[in-house]
Amino acid sequence: MARLGVWKWVGKRSRLLPAVLLLLAVLTDLATPRTVSAAALYAAAILTAAPLLSLRGTILTGVSAFVLDWAMFGYFGYHQSPIEFSELAMVATVTLIAAFLNRLLHHRKMQLQAVRDIATAAQHAVLPRPPERVGPLRFAAHYEAAQTDAQIGGDLYAVVDTPFGVRCVIGDVRGKGMGAVRAVAVCIGTFREAALQEPSLAGLVERMERAVALDARQAGSVSELEGFITGVFVEFPQRGNEFRLVNRGHPAPLLFVGDTVRYVEPSRPGLPLGLAALGAGPGCVDTVTFPEGASLLLYTDGLTEARDDTDTFYDPIGRFTGHRYPSPDALVDALLADVHGHTGGRRADDMALLAITRTPKSARPTSAR
Repeated sequence: MARLGVWKWVGKRSRLLPAVLLLLAVLTDLATPRTVSAAALYAAAILTAAPLLSLRGTILTGVSAFVLDWAMFGYFGYHQSPIEFSELAMVATVTLIAAFLNRLLHHRKMQLQAVRDIATAAQHAVLPRPPERVGPLRFAAHYEAAQTDAQIGGDLYAVVDTPFGVRCVIGDVRGKGMGAVRAVAVCIGTFREAALQEPSLAGLVERMERAVALDARQAGSVSELEGFITGVFVEFPQRGNEFRLVNRGHPAPLLFVGDTVRYVEPSRPGLPLGLAALGAGPGCVDTVTFPEGASLLLYTDGLTEARDDTDTFYDPIGRFTGHRYPSPDALVDALLADVHGHTGGRRADDMALLAITRTPKSARPTSAR
């Protein structure tokens, strides 16, 4: 954490580096004999300005280096000597090179920004934010890719309001790269369609199973067992204070009731989607009481496999027992702050969070269904 804080401090002040190098160059010239030159520091200041400053700032740094170097020659009594001409020509040449590099880096930055914008649009299309409220249920979601600059990876979530109740899914695709993104798109698309058509949660999961297996075959997997997705499917009926759940090889959700936290373990473990060839049979649908004020947290293994400097895994139950969170947003915000503090800001895997809170009747708007 301390080292990360130091680098953040340095990063915020990195634009001062060219000026600092110019100052060091002048001090070196003044503090050393006339036979010692600080030309390397002048060149370093100019080249450092290329990635850190604008084109105007880079050229200004080069001009400043030229003037300061020329002033040092005058201070030491050099007048139109070969040494003076050679060093000043080097400073001017480095300035031209730095200006070219600055423009090149600028265009690369613009290209990267365009790619990020496309990735952001793709994330919003594939993983749109869930509704803030459906009836007595409130939702909050968060997604973090393992790579800092990435916008989408192999984790997924979705919330659909259907005639059979509100249905949710969270999942983790095996593998990385564009293959995982394609699998996420297939899984989300199938879930949104099937959730509106399948009357039972078990039927919805079986339809997802077929879609994942078909996508793995069409993708040219060496084995049918190569591509699979772990996932948790949850259904909140329109009436009652309970939810139904199917877990297909995914980390068990967390249930927050009052100031207690516990895992919602499946009564019978299920295999991940895409592994029907192993003949595990249909998944088991569990029914769990979900009282008013309770929260359910669906997450991917990027949460529980987050490690600190001593390789200790993150333990959400030990860290959150005894605390209360009035809304899903408060729960997600507290969880993110705590896990980032645990890891020191490092990311080893994608992490998706989906929190659902059943609001008390007194807190519901009059327009709630």
